[in-house]
Amino acid sequence: MSVAQVIDGKIAESVSSISVSGKNATGGNTMDKDAFLKLLVAQLKYQDPLEPQSNTEFVSQYATFSSLEQMQNMSTTMEMSRATSYVGQFVTIRTRMTNGEFHEVEGRVDYVVFENNKALLSIDGQLYNANDVYATIDGNYKIAFDLADAFTRAINELPFVDNITLDDGELIDNLKDGFNAMSGYQQNFIAKALIEKLQEYITAIDQLRAAAKPPEEPDEETPEEVPEESPEEPGEGE
Repeated sequence: MSVAQVIDGKIAESVSSISVSGKNATGGNTMDKDAFLKLLVAQLKYQDPLEPQSNTEFVSQYATFSSLEQMQNMSTTMEMSRATSYVGQFVTIRTRMTNGEFHEVEGRVDYVVFENNKALLSIDGQLYNANDVYATIDGNYKIAFDLADAFTRAINELPFVDNITLDDGELIDNLKDGFNAMSGYQQNFIAKALIEKLQEYITAIDQLRAAAKPPEEPDEETPEEVPEESPEEPGEGE
C-alpha cells in the first residue's frame, strides 16, 4: 500500500511510496543467490575451453556474494527490529514529495507491516515508510504538550479580565480545576505569564460573584417579653 497526497488536484506520490511499491526503473529485478548461481553456471558453460576461468576465482566470487547477502539480511533484520520499536510511540513522518516539497504527519504508530522487504508504519489507518520517521516523541511529553496547547487556547478565548461577566465563570472554573489536576511535569509546560493571567481571572470572577450576591437580611429580633404584674392581694397598699 503506497501513500499518496493530493496537491493542486493531482496525486503527488512520495519518493518513499514509489520505493515501497517496488516499481522502479529496473522493473524490480534484484540479484539474489539463485540468480548468482545461474550466472556462475552460465559462465562455466560458455567459457573459453582454451582459457578456462580458475575455480578459485569462482569460489572467491561466491564467497563475496554470500558475505554481501548476509550483510543485507542483517540490515533487513535490524530495520524490522527498529520499526517494531515504534509501535505505541508518537512519531513524526517527514516525506519528500516528487514535487520537492516536504509533507509531515504526526501520530501514534498502531502496528507495523512488512512488504517487499520494507517496514511500513500504520498511523491513523495509513501506511508510511519507517525510513521517513523524522522524530520520536515520548508519550508523557506528548500529553503534557497537548494539555498546555489546549490550556493556552482556552485562556485566549476569554475576554480581557476587566470585561469578563458571570457567564465566563464556568470556563474559568474549568481552567482552574484542570490546572490543579495536572502533574508538576505537565504544569511546567504552561508559561508563567498564563498562570498569572489565570489567577487574575479567578480573582476577578470571585469579585463579580461576591458583588452579585444579595446582602444577607439581619435576623428579626424577638421582642422582649414584659413580665406580667402579679395582681395585688387584698389589703396590700392600704
